[in-house]
Amino acid sequence: MADALPTEETIREALRQVDDPEVHINIVDLGLVYAIAVDAGKVRVTMTMTTPACPVGPFLTEQVEQVVRALVPEDTQVAVDLVWDPPWTPDMMSEMAKIGLGWSV
Repeated sequence: MADALPTEETIREALRQVDDPEVHINIVDLGLVYAIAVDAGKVRVTMTMTTPACPVGPFLTEQVEQVVRALVPEDTQVAVDLVWDPPWTPDMMSEMAKIGLGWSV
């Protein structure tokens, strides 16, 4: 457990541990993480799924919360907001994710 709040970039890098179990690519490279806000005593991750009907949504949001909680002091508020606007599109994926899925870049 950390004593100070991590930076947005540290959190983003840690979230690369969270893979979408359907495509086996991390949620950052898939473009599912829209924003990370680090403020006094609070971390908020805003993310989406590839579709509102995504069956692994609850699993992924729980994984995100666990990864963030491992980085922050115990009394830090951690929120994971699941949003649908803007809707996810394949264009949001990193080049690495596109290559991993066999999509030409």
